[in-house]
Amino acid sequence: MEATETMMGRGRDAIDMIVDADSFNEGTVGAKTFDDPEFGPGAVVGTAALNGEEVTIIASDANAFNEKFPVVYAGIIGMEEGYKMAQAVYASLEADKDKPAAQKRSLVLIVDTPGNGPGKVEEIFGMNKATGAYQLALAEARLAGHPIVAMVIGRAISGAFLCHGLQADHIVSLDANFGTMIHVMPLTSVSRIIRKDLETLQELSKGNPVFAAGPRFFYALGGVEELVGTLDGMRPTIIEHIKAIRAAKAAGEAEKLGPWGRGQLGAERDGRKVRPEVIKLMNQEFAAVAEKYAPSR
Repeated sequence: MEATETMMGRGRDAIDMIVDADSFNEGTVGAKTFDDPEFGPGAVVGTAALNGEEVTIIASDANAFNEKFPVVYAGIIGMEEGYKMAQAVYASLEADKDKPAAQKRSLVLIVDTPGNGPGKVEEIFGMNKATGAYQLALAEARLAGHPIVAMVIGRAISGAFLCHGLQADHIVSLDANFGTMIHVMPLTSVSRIIRKDLETLQELSKGNPVFAAGPRFFYALGGVEELVGTLDGMRPTIIEHIKAIRAAKAAGEAEKLGPWGRGQLGAERDGRKVRPEVIKLMNQEFAAVAEKYAPSR
């Protein structure tokens, strides 16, 4: 695999490479203005044009440091960042609430985050509520008709990817030769949790996408819709996926999008062969007892 230029730590550069020239207006989404530079500095939000259409941009800034929370640096999504990103989504929903589905703005998520990395203060204050609020906001926007595309340019790791990416309609990623990293948990942590030796897990990771990391393995699992082979390819790929998402929603095929759609895609690619069988079994077991727990009429 030939190494090439990395985009890790270059979230702001990616914005300029993706949107129409000189169109990014940072800190404004609809009627909402983010005018406090010290609130969630690791989150970059704003409005831009993409192929002439208005879009909301939400990105991580790996060069920012949140002085109030020392663990929030290098692209980590902290408590303030989570809330700031959620506010940008809700501002998009509010701005387009009276527009038909075909005119609702797209949301483009630029993903380069090594995780949440909460400290004790964030845990006490409710870090989980911040990331949960962002996930909920994206789910609401997706169900309301806004096309959402996540573009992985660097790291997409653990709970941070869960809140900043996995609720998107489609996820696309730069290929592995850009140094792109996608995984839920490093094998060292998996080893401790499931009590399997590291050597066994490393051997499994060579051929089993469940244990492996990286964009190509996530592609096999259906977790990534498309791999992008060039930096110049990011912009047209996102534009095409926005068109595809709009078409699917207009055709009433929303089940082919988002987390549920990626599960189906994984089965089609033979990366998640057991999932459909488990779902079928669970549905059968539920049907067998549904009458017992169904509300009385």
